[in-house]
This record gives sequence, structure tokens and C-alpha cells, in this order.
Amino acid sequence: MRVESFRVEKWLNEYEHNVEINVSETCIEPFTIGEFLHLMGRENFFNEMWDTQLTYGYIPGSLGLRTGISKLYEGLGPENTLVAGGAIGANFLVFYSLVEPGDNIVSVVPTYQQLYSVARSFGADVKFLRLKMEDGWLPDTDELGRLVDDSTKLIVINNPNNPTGSLIGNEMLKEICEIAEEAGAYLLDDESYRGVYIDPSDRVFSVVELYHNGIATGSFSKPLSLTGLRLGWIAANEDVISKCEDRRDYTTISNGMIDDALATLAVENVERITKRNAEIVRRNYEVLSEWVEEEPLIDWVPPRGGTIAFLRYHLDMTSEELCRRLIDEKSTLLVPGSCFETEGFVRIGWGGDAEKLAEGLSRLKEFLYEHRA
Repeated sequence: MRVESFRVEKWLNEYEHNVEINVSETCIEPFTIGEFLHLMGRENFFNEMWDTQLTYGYIPGSLGLRTGISKLYEGLGPENTLVAGGAIGANFLVFYSLVEPGDNIVSVVPTYQQLYSVARSFGADVKFLRLKMEDGWLPDTDELGRLVDDSTKLIVINNPNNPTGSLIGNEMLKEICEIAEEAGAYLLDDESYRGVYIDPSDRVFSVVELYHNGIATGSFSKPLSLTGLRLGWIAANEDVISKCEDRRDYTTISNGMIDDALATLAVENVERITKRNAEIVRRNYEVLSEWVEEEPLIDWVPPRGGTIAFLRYHLDMTSEELCRRLIDEKSTLLVPGSCFETEGFVRIGWGGDAEKLAEGLSRLKEFLYEHRA
């Protein structure tokens, strides 16, 4: 089996701990343990767990956790959810459970590399549905219809999109579901940023709410700011969940009991976290958007979801060269567009500390003007 190098993870692993300013992170400012427990009103949490025996716990995730996750969707119950090791573990488990050698898979690009490279490593024939800046980084459903046929096993989308921050609205999402249904294909949507919207009035369905064979994966890292728990989930019909449970026995067995308990607190108090995070998103987006508007060497499609953006730069150098030189000269970290099969762009993460974001943008501006033609 040929495994492709995971470019974005290799890049971050090499540089993220060795720079002064990291504006590549994709999460909304992660909680400290104390901050989280205070917001939950459970400062005595660890004392309450003092006598808890650290067993394997619940293999699919505790009933309380799966029930809380299911309430994030319309019409689902705990039987429709399965806890995994982050959204990355959830996505892998879906591919491991559904994809066979020779299967026809269609995936959007640019997106998180896992969403097509894992399928290729399993021997699938992966076709790209390329997102374009001039289309607002949204799928061309006519092109999707041409790529899909009766042999298509799985369509893969990512909404809101990483790295662009584009958001597929409900009408287009329904159209994609119809295309999948007509082909008899599963539809996997990596919804790691679901619920993180620039405009709070934006609300989109999950594919699992629209289509029987829709599969949604989610994450505690992005909208819930609990990156260090390393938990995510699959939401799907019971047949898909059963298939994934069978394969999960060979990968994870179970997640940690303390992680499960903390995650259960989070899903029981989503409104508190959402209120906290909405303020961070509003504040930081204003900083970033004002900077882009005033910077002639950068343009973009303003993101509508998530805490990432894809910036097109106007310098005569590759994205990797730009990012390496930015590290060397300004000790500032971005992610090159080449990690997403798209040259001429860099990804910025803007959900963290506002002062670091402003400093990173200041250093990027200096770099741009020092290297402009």
C-alpha cells in the first residue's frame, strides 16, 4: 500500500514549535483546562473523578457523549453516532469501512489532504472536483454530475471548507445530495467547522440530515476549542455506524475516559462555548478583513465559515518558497498552498490570540513589501 506524505501535517510538525508567531493554527483559541471547567461550572471536576477507575471505558463512546453529539443534528439519536480519535480518526474510519480497491471516488480540491489521499492509498480511483476562486471556492454541481457515474462509491466534500473558508449553502447542499442519491453513492462531508460562521445568521444543514447515505464527521478541536482531547465523531445511519464499529475494533478500541467525560461536559453546554467562540471569531475576523482590504499585494474570497482563509499573494515565488522565507526572515508561520494542491496561495489561521494575529499580519506586510517586484 502506497501512503502519500501528508504535506500540511509534515509542514506544521516541522515548524510550528520553532517560530515566534504562528498564524497557521486552525482552531478557535483552545481552552485552558481551568478556563473550560470554570465556564462549565465544574471546577471540582477532577476531584469528582478521584475514585474513578481508569478502565477502557465505553468502546463507541459513553451514552452521555453520543447522546450529546446526536443533539447537534435534527432527527438523530445516540445510535447514529460513533466517537473517534479526532475528525481525522473519524474520516479514516469511514474510508477504511467503505472504500475498496478500484472504487470510484470524487473529492473536492483544495481540501484537507486526508480526504483524498487515504482513499488513494486503499486503491481507489479518485477524481478531483476542483474548486475555483472565481466560483467563490464552491463546487460546480454540473461538473460534479459529469464526474459521478453508476460506479461512484463515495463523494467527498468539506463544509465549511479547509483551507478556503467557503460555505456551501442549503440549496447547493441539497443538489449535491440529489446527485449522490441518483448515483447510489455515499456522501461524506467533513464538517469539522460546522457551526463556526462569520455571519451568525448563516445556518446550514448537515448532509446526515438531508440524505440517508450522508455521513458527517465532526471535531471537538474546531467549534468546541478542545483540541487537546483529540476527539471527533461520525454521524450516519445505523448501517454505516455498524460498519465503522466493526473496523474501529482494529484501530482505536476506545478513547480515554477523562477525555470522554470532558467532551460530555462540552456537548451538554454547547451554548456557552458557542457564545465565547462567536466573540473570538467576530473580533479576529475584523482584524484580518481590515488588513486584507488595505493590502494591495493580497486578495481573497472572504471566508464564510471556519477560522481559516486562503490568501492569494502577488509575489514572484512559489508558496513554499514564500512560507520558508517568511519563517527565516520574520519567524512567522503560514501554510503554503502547495499543501492543498493549489499554487499562488497561502493559508492563514485566524482563530487564536488576536495580538499574535495582528503581529503576524504586520510581519507578513513587511515581507511582502520587501520582496515585491
